[in-house]
Amino acid sequence: MFFPRTDLKKALDIIQHARHIFCVCHRGPDGDAIGSLLGMGLFIESALQKNVTFHCSDDIPDMFLFLPGAQRIQRVPEVTENDAIVFLDCAEPKLTEMHETHLQFFDGSIPSINIDHHPSNPLFGLVNFVIPDASSACEIIVHLADEFSWSFTPDIATCLLTGMYTDTGGLLHSNTSYRVYRTVARLLREGGRHQCMVQTIFRTAKMSTLRLWGRVLENIVVTEDGGAVAAVRQGDFKAAGASYSDLTNAIDYVNAVPGMRFSLILSERDGKVKGSLRTLCDDIDVSAMASRFGGGGHRKAAGFSLVGNLKQELRWKVVSRSSDQDGAGGGGVPSSDDGCGDGS
Repeated sequence: MFFPRTDLKKALDIIQHARHIFCVCHRGPDGDAIGSLLGMGLFIESALQKNVTFHCSDDIPDMFLFLPGAQRIQRVPEVTENDAIVFLDCAEPKLTEMHETHLQFFDGSIPSINIDHHPSNPLFGLVNFVIPDASSACEIIVHLADEFSWSFTPDIATCLLTGMYTDTGGLLHSNTSYRVYRTVARLLREGGRHQCMVQTIFRTAKMSTLRLWGRVLENIVVTEDGGAVAAVRQGDFKAAGASYSDLTNAIDYVNAVPGMRFSLILSERDGKVKGSLRTLCDDIDVSAMASRFGGGGHRKAAGFSLVGNLKQELRWKVVSRSSDQDGAGGGGVPSSDDGCGDGS
């Protein structure tokens, strides 16, 4: 992984001359957001003895609370002079939910470092380490740490291992390259607690989570253009006793429907509709779908958020007797060409 020497020097200067470092990840945090947030912050603390705080505009999903430092994550930071910011896994400023309340974060007033792997990233940091072919922000941090000669600890390795595992679907997604396996092996050698991470994230689910996923799976609709679409209303969260974070990873089950070209979950959340898009097909770009609604992401995983609520529709059509009887009628949602959307 290549980093320009000038960028490495600028980044190190920003960190060394800052009185306080704020590490910030995106809203609705996933494993890579939290893993990179904590991993980078702990690196800066241990290697440079700097004062670091961790920030996210949303609550941390329970499944990630086992990570070292997770209990230290706060909401919006209060910035003063001689501070600096490190953005982790943020594809664009608005995903921090601080783009309107903290303009100084993004106008160059405060030195910032942007570490990300989303190809749509507009390079909003003073220094940008944006590597689109990296599996995760955590993978980038591993290589940055080597460039800076920072020493790993088991806590740091566990945080970064979690981000790499979750963003590759447990090393199952197509972004799992040979470099990913080498980096994961490196983190295991550095003391990354693999079994603790696997047990907590992949083999443990609360009853509220299972009830919510049951509602998701129950209302999957298959569209004519090969999409598996499910919707979750605000009342579904309440009925299941679930939080918004309980929806994490449900999209992987929707995406498992055989023969589907893409999958989509739409969910109501406090006056907004959010969604998640996934695909296993090489000829489908779900980030292009997401961009039509102000969202973004990767070719095979993307999302968006819109102000509004969900409204169910029922559609019928008449077909000839010679047609496939499965298409004779039934409920449906618009196809991706009709504005069915994407999610974050």
